[in-house]
Amino acid sequence: MKERNVFMTRRIPDVAIPILRQAGATVTVGQSDEEKGLTPAELLAGVRNADVLLSLLTEPITRDVLNANPRLLGVANYAVGFNNIDVVAATELGIPVSNTPGVLTDTTADLTWALILGIARRIVEAHEYMVAGRYKLWGPNLFLGGDVSPGGTGKRKVLGIIGYGRIGAAVARRAIGFDMDILAYDPHNPAAIAADAADPSRHVRSASLEELLRESDFVSLHPLLTAETRHMISERQLGMMKKTAYLINVSRGPVVDEAALVRALRDGTIAGAALDVFENEPLMVAGLAECRNAILVPHIASGSQDTRDRMATMAATNAVAHLKGERAPNVVNPEVYDSAAYVARRSAASA
Repeated sequence: MKERNVFMTRRIPDVAIPILRQAGATVTVGQSDEEKGLTPAELLAGVRNADVLLSLLTEPITRDVLNANPRLLGVANYAVGFNNIDVVAATELGIPVSNTPGVLTDTTADLTWALILGIARRIVEAHEYMVAGRYKLWGPNLFLGGDVSPGGTGKRKVLGIIGYGRIGAAVARRAIGFDMDILAYDPHNPAAIAADAADPSRHVRSASLEELLRESDFVSLHPLLTAETRHMISERQLGMMKKTAYLINVSRGPVVDEAALVRALRDGTIAGAALDVFENEPLMVAGLAECRNAILVPHIASGSQDTRDRMATMAATNAVAHLKGERAPNVVNPEVYDSAAYVARRSAASA
């Protein structure tokens, strides 16, 4: 196979590079500064010289980007999600698109629990208090938080999970150790809820969205971002929650109306929130950073070394398949392989 070029928009873990080079590919990285992404012009310039594009969720791969190079053989997204890519346009143009599914389920569920415990027990506030040298004397009223387990009251807490896919179910499994009851809402995945609800040891029950919001002590968000789920948590929904409840979001930022959340945090409508994702990432809505009852982290749900390495390996393996004209292991538009546009694109690239 003749030498091909993979344009990697930003640096990913180094384990990807040998996989690509062993397949005879050169690798070009568009990013020159770890804290800066690519401009639209830089992205287009890179795509024009690429046989395969290895992109991240932060880059919008629009129809114009896909149209920029008639020799482009595939897009390998380094992410589970692929809403940054115009998959409809890619399919029409004969371009396979792949992602890296499944690998980050446990890592994301772990971070969800770190945020649940962190916001309930005020860990960040307590740490800042300590390192600022303000701890002079222990007292019984110091950083009183909320229980996750039955705690002092002996009453089981309720964890509401919105979106009961792989990650939502993994979060629910971890709740068993905290003696929690689970309310699950996912109109698109009732079978998964029913399967876990059939096991009494899991303490899972299906609920409507309103019931879940009204009864839960913790509301954890794990839905896909769609037109239906955009701003599914806004002023009205926040008003349904208990004043002692906490909101956790590790799904997609636009699922939550951030301006409404800031008002709810300021007014005491809910007790607190912990966010790994933001509506206009990396920006935060005005006032959010000043909310002392919020934990804010920079999209690190999949951020363990092992998981990110596995994602890099999957993305590189998908990219190699795109180069070779083979079915990518994690293709999201498999119908493309049967299209005339795909056949024509492969022929043009070989000419």
